[in-house]
Amino acid sequence: MKAGIFDPYLDTVGGGERYALTMAEALLEKGWQVDIFWKDWSIKNKLIKKFSLNIERVNFLPYSPRVNNLFNRWRFEKNYDLLFYFSDGSIPLMFSKKNILHFQVPFKNVLKKSSINLLKLKKIDVIVCNSYFTKSIIDSCLGVNSVVVYPPIDIDSFQPLKKENIILSVGRFSQLLQSKRQDVLIEAFRILVDQTGLKNWKLILAGGTEIGAGDFLKALKKSCLGYPVEIVENPDFKNLVELYGKAKIFWTASGYGIDEEKDPEKVEHFGMTTVEAMAAGCVPVVIAKGGQKEIVDKLKNGFLWEKKEDLINVTLRIIKEEKLMKQLSKNAMLKSRYFSKDKFKETITSLIKRK
Repeated sequence: MKAGIFDPYLDTVGGGERYALTMAEALLEKGWQVDIFWKDWSIKNKLIKKFSLNIERVNFLPYSPRVNNLFNRWRFEKNYDLLFYFSDGSIPLMFSKKNILHFQVPFKNVLKKSSINLLKLKKIDVIVCNSYFTKSIIDSCLGVNSVVVYPPIDIDSFQPLKKENIILSVGRFSQLLQSKRQDVLIEAFRILVDQTGLKNWKLILAGGTEIGAGDFLKALKKSCLGYPVEIVENPDFKNLVELYGKAKIFWTASGYGIDEEKDPEKVEHFGMTTVEAMAAGCVPVVIAKGGQKEIVDKLKNGFLWEKKEDLINVTLRIIKEEKLMKQLSKNAMLKSRYFSKDKFKETITSLIKRK
């Protein structure tokens, strides 16, 4: 059996890319031949190092459905038993025996229920979304009933280590469609230090700098001078595991100041790093936007916040109430199992078998 996977954002090396490559790993385990459609095969080692996945047997082919004409695409794609494409906001024509289109982003302001899109959809067997938040937008725009397959989290790789007084945030520094708003987190931490007298705690911001991070990263470094804030650029998987294991609290601010009804693309569509942190026993204090609300159950395994003041006050409460922190940490670890890599592979395999 032969499968082809196309992710137009592969070089961003983010959550969507982990999704695509974990699917590749799952297919390889079932004996499939897996081809990744990408112009530069040298990215393979970088992806393996970043995600710690067993994808050595994946082939990288310099094919793109974006640039080939319709006849050449049909002639090439008809040889595949399965195609799994990530949408870039458009609906591609797909020509394999089974065609699955994945939406990682809720493209509210792009997708339309046009006659040409309806025609393309007839060639697609299943539409998959990464969260119910994304599904709600996609289904509304296209008049479809998509399937939610939550992203795969390698839960077993993340374990609590000897905990330290660390607040951690993990997310790329690049300013693409969706900003992770590390600037808001630094500002909140400075307030904790200056106005509440917080001592002996450190804020660590870890993330990739692959695309468009330069000026923003410089501004972040300048804003945290004189404070116990550490910026970790391009950590590999081993570094991340250690950071998660040591941290007590996990922060996110992606989507801060954004109206998720008007601009759903600009908030967290799921929140893979939140689940990774929870698996390592961090207490999540995450912004109440997008897919984060499907991960964190307020007061049970973490906290959701909307205003910066809430982020500050909730964090202080967790720090001061050790019993609460331990209970939230325990519950967070339990909830993380719901998003395991094994569960993802089981779901995706059954989806491929479905007629």
